[in-house]
Amino acid sequence: MSHERSGLIQFKGQDVTIVGPDLSPGDTAPEFTVLSQDWAQFKGLAGTGGKVRVIASVPSLETEVCDRETRLFNQQAATLGMGIAILVISTDLPFTQKRWCGAAGIGQVAVLSDHLNADFGARYGCLIKEVRILRRAVFVVDRTGKITYAAYMPVLGQEPDYAAVLAAAKAAL
Repeated sequence: MSHERSGLIQFKGQDVTIVGPDLSPGDTAPEFTVLSQDWAQFKGLAGTGGKVRVIASVPSLETEVCDRETRLFNQQAATLGMGIAILVISTDLPFTQKRWCGAAGIGQVAVLSDHLNADFGARYGCLIKEVRILRRAVFVVDRTGKITYAAYMPVLGQEPDYAAVLAAAKAAL
């Protein structure tokens, strides 16, 4: 994989390699393919065409911070209207995601898996090479496919600025 960088983040106290470029507001959002919870391929941008997208990259739904982040986005999704799609992406297996979503009552956001090819992680600068999980980041992509907000958390356990993410999504409508 190309565009590998180290020194950006640590996992268990050790520097790790990030695959892919960091994206910034104004960049064209790259299309990516992930898996739905029934293992069907899903094109992230084409599958949400015509909407503003909030794309949250999380290490694993089975962790406290990812659990809290996904639940919060799920609650907020109900208030944002049909013009905004929220995608939460991890490298958890699709059947693990399905079980977790059922137990957590998640139904307002699309929880998707980058397990098979790590396509999203490599295109959005989120793949941690050594452990093949995603680093925490959040993007807002407008209806034209431009990134209007991008934030990479410097520590895996740090939550995003939810108010800033939601404000950026509403502004992109």
